[in-house]
Amino acid sequence: MADHDGAAPAGLDRHLPEPGPRHVRTALTTVLLLLAAGAAMCAALDGFGPARFDARLLGEAVETRTGGLNTAAVTLTTVGNTFAMAVLATLTGIWCWTRGRRSDAVFVVTAMAGAVLLFRGVKVLVDRPRPPAVTQVVRETNESLPSGHATMSTVVIGSLVVLAWAGRSALARTAMVTAAVLWIGAVGATRVYLGVHWFSDVVSGWLLGAAWLVACVAVRRWWRRRTAVDAAPPAAGAASA
Repeated sequence: MADHDGAAPAGLDRHLPEPGPRHVRTALTTVLLLLAAGAAMCAALDGFGPARFDARLLGEAVETRTGGLNTAAVTLTTVGNTFAMAVLATLTGIWCWTRGRRSDAVFVVTAMAGAVLLFRGVKVLVDRPRPPAVTQVVRETNESLPSGHATMSTVVIGSLVVLAWAGRSALARTAMVTAAVLWIGAVGATRVYLGVHWFSDVVSGWLLGAAWLVACVAVRRWWRRRTAVDAAPPAAGAASA
């Protein structure tokens, strides 16, 4: 407890900021998203929730295909694939590091690498089959749940929004979030359109990626708060002691 005259607590040379409601909300959001991702994956395996739309949406995708749409979907899904997202995160990390933003570099690369390990681990654990090969425009044979494209695009594009957030106007922030949501949604939609994922795979990937992104943001905030405390000058009372 601090003294009534405002001096720092005994043994400390500065005041420590109290954890704010924002940290509690971030932790709660992470837990809720993880629970939602787990529920979505269970629902996918048991055939309820988003999985009720799997067969219908796949059938509609097959019926609406054209040569032009196929080309556009393949191009979009390739630009937004897991490798491309990993490269984007790595290049962003290098850019941040060379400009002295080392914590930002660690944040974006760690978020990306953790997302890869997370979705690959879940895929192997769940081992859900892909949609039938006859429905696939591009051939995919590995595990289906969750969608790696959905997970990685959510984490990497979301990380870029986080890095660009500070100092932006409300209009710029709205534009960034809108563009990110449209891109993430479009990449996920191509996976269903191309017949390589069930709709519930994509929903699970979005939720899993969002949960991991929020967790990474929480750690980033904690680290920035800690380094700000360490860099703060000693309190006047402590300096004159």
